[in-house]
Amino acid sequence: MTLGCLMVDVAGRSLLPEDRDVLEHPLVGGVILFTRNYESPAQLAALVAEIRALRRPPLLVAVDHEGGRVQRFRPGFTLLPPMRRIGREFDLDHAAGRALAREAGWLIGAELRSFGIDLSFAPVVDLDYGVNEAIGDRAFHRQPTAVAELALALMGGLREAGMAATAKHFPGHGAVVHDSHVALPVDRREYVDLEAELTPYRRLFANGLASVMTAHVVFEAVDSLPASLSRRWVTGVLRGELDFKGAVFTDDLSMAGAAAFGGVVERSRLALEAGSDMLLLCNSRASVHQVLDGLGIAPSPVSALRVARLHGQGPAPVAEAYAALRDGERWRNASARLERARDARPELRLEGGA
Repeated sequence: MTLGCLMVDVAGRSLLPEDRDVLEHPLVGGVILFTRNYESPAQLAALVAEIRALRRPPLLVAVDHEGGRVQRFRPGFTLLPPMRRIGREFDLDHAAGRALAREAGWLIGAELRSFGIDLSFAPVVDLDYGVNEAIGDRAFHRQPTAVAELALALMGGLREAGMAATAKHFPGHGAVVHDSHVALPVDRREYVDLEAELTPYRRLFANGLASVMTAHVVFEAVDSLPASLSRRWVTGVLRGELDFKGAVFTDDLSMAGAAAFGGVVERSRLALEAGSDMLLLCNSRASVHQVLDGLGIAPSPVSALRVARLHGQGPAPVAEAYAALRDGERWRNASARLERARDARPELRLEGGA
């Protein structure tokens, strides 16, 4: 059975019979985990093993584990700084900032891979304009060249740990005020004025980025649909102009930024017709059932191949993998360095040098 085009959530800390029924549906290709799915390292290992045992090839297992306020697993994991903190290190010392970003990527990947989790939806490459609270300190920096350098370093660390990177939220969520979780953001700039937003993506694509997540943001000068549902953005710009070869995820189609464009089945069709490979549908089991019953589109073999390439690399996790990781000098050094960065007193942002 190939992997389908939907990534869905599960209810709790172990699989319920209804979860199993959903995850065995051929349209499902992945699972995204949340804080409600986590209690302890031992419980997480058991849950991921349950999920991976359901299908062959196994479902893709993902989580939003960026650091700062978006880190779903906390007790027992290294508590990571927000990426803006790494951007400030970069302002003070470019080499030190890049090194810290690489260590963050390695630590995120190494900790998650020791449980069999394939993917963290990171890094955020939105620019830090200071106007969108939903992005806020999740962004590295306001300067696109700084964002590109730090995102490349974090991607290198993830890759070293056996994990692919996912850059988000394409083409950019940092310059709009509204949070797409609760409203429809609209960016009224002309396409030519978005080059700064596209700069990090160009650099990452040139270095083999494996996947992106699209934004529920309408760019009026380009299309009346949000980028996540727009053929102009996904097929025209992302696949065409930028020649991106990797996998394309939508942000959660249950969010308000997508909900303005028809029912959940219609939104899902629009996203697939736009050229997306995998659709996130979270926190609404009723919506999941509507799509499973009503979508009527067979999974694309090309999309399934792109998604399959996102499975984590390295040896299969064993029960002792996380304990062994934490016993290593590399983990101890990286964890200590990132926790020091997290706890450091914030310096004023330096405007030059990026």
